[in-house]
Amino acid sequence: MKIVIFGLSVSSSWGNGHATLWRGLIAALGKLGHEVVFYERDQPWYAQHRDATHVPGCELILYRDWREIRVRAGHMLGAADAAIVTSYCPDGIAALALLRRERAPLKVFYDLDTPVTLSLIARGEPQTAIGPEGLADYDLVLSYTGGPALQRLRDDLGARAVVPLYGHADPAVHRPAAPRAAFQADLSYIGTYAPDRQAGVEAFFVEPARLAPWRRFVLAGAQYPQDFPWTQNIHFVRHLPPVDHPAFYASSLLTLNVTREAMAEAGWCPSGRLFEAAACGAAIVSDAWPGLEDFFEPGREIIVARDTQDVLAALSEPPEALAGIGSAARARLLEQHTARRRADTLVSALETALAVRRTANVAKEV
Repeated sequence: MKIVIFGLSVSSSWGNGHATLWRGLIAALGKLGHEVVFYERDQPWYAQHRDATHVPGCELILYRDWREIRVRAGHMLGAADAAIVTSYCPDGIAALALLRRERAPLKVFYDLDTPVTLSLIARGEPQTAIGPEGLADYDLVLSYTGGPALQRLRDDLGARAVVPLYGHADPAVHRPAAPRAAFQADLSYIGTYAPDRQAGVEAFFVEPARLAPWRRFVLAGAQYPQDFPWTQNIHFVRHLPPVDHPAFYASSLLTLNVTREAMAEAGWCPSGRLFEAAACGAAIVSDAWPGLEDFFEPGREIIVARDTQDVLAALSEPPEALAGIGSAARARLLEQHTARRRADTLVSALETALAVRRTANVAKEV
């Protein structure tokens, strides 16, 4: 198939989790013989931190204004099998309007931020990717989140067909690596600053650092404010390119996963970082949320923490026990949560939706 994507970013992983996920998924689709074109608005903050000018298996088209590429995109859509618009796409509404006018391929919306989308919709706040008509015009809606959120996409936004397409990791990129002294830590954490995640970061990262001043903590991420409650034993990496993630995970006894509030409340919404860490064989301690056990087995493949003391207890586990948890998580990842597995899910969902549309077209002709 030829798949055209209108998304947030695939060229820069700075401050967003979309890029890494798309890179793995696109590479897997390419290996399966599919052709992918990705339209990305050339935003200055991503341009300053661009870490992928070429994405294997993908034709990347950067543009500064929608008018620059509207005609070109229209011609390309005429030869495409499916077009995917993503959450937080700055021109998502315009892209759907183009799909309505041109000889449209299968129209797909992929919400990589489903809990946030539903929260914004509930508050009546405008979005760049979804217009007032909701999702009713799309043939298929893919959701990064499973569970009850799938029904809400139908009820609240009019989605007709919904399929979960969870996060993943690309084992060719995320795999066990040699540790680096610069990243050495007892507990590590990768995450962009988010106000609705800060309470968890403080409870599971900052407070353990305060109570265990003899231990070393390393935090990597973007957009952290000056008033973040740093301690002397928390070391900061301002931006960690994806290529350095494996070494970062390999350099700590334990790595932390903290889920954004809306994602934790919705459940069945594992972060991309969770899969990356597992692919690298890292021992993970995570906050608790509904559906976690569907992805990794608590106590054997992941440690679940409900408060600061749980994190401190995990840090006191023998290193060999933590290494065993990391190995079990990697085995589960390789079996069920790779980019290739998600590519298979995506292709199957697209083929099913195309078959449904063909059947409906035949019925109309009759």
